[in-house]
Amino acid sequence: MRRGRLVACVCLLAIFVATLVTSLDYSLTDALGPGPGFFPFWLSLVGALMTIAMLVQEARSATMSTAGILPDRRALLQGGGVLLALAAAAALLEPLGFRLTMLLFIAGLLLTLGARSPSATLLTAAAGSFGVFHVFYYWLKVPLPIGALGL
Repeated sequence: MRRGRLVACVCLLAIFVATLVTSLDYSLTDALGPGPGFFPFWLSLVGALMTIAMLVQEARSATMSTAGILPDRRALLQGGGVLLALAAAAALLEPLGFRLTMLLFIAGLLLTLGARSPSATLLTAAAGSFGVFHVFYYWLKVPLPIGALGL
């Protein structure tokens, strides 16, 4: 298991370094503030530093314990539910439009993760779908899918 963590850290470090090198092709600043390379540069730098810290910690650890690594049954079901909800949302975004898809997605996600209050679930799903659509579509002028039903 230790070798697997070391390999995963090396792979992560390679991804962060590649992103860092690619982000240097873009300017870090422009006339309005941060440029197109600003966030990729800093996020990849922080990610690379954290991965190096994990590599050092893993290389120094003498224990080979695997206790607590594998999730329990409930966590596996929740993770599977999240992946299923993401796949369904991706498939339904164009036919149903942003508002209905996000309403179903957020409500289903909250229920999958153990939300107990139906009113809070409905309110959060409505605000996260119709509210976000209104802000992005009308105020920020970001085109979002409308769907066949016009919602």
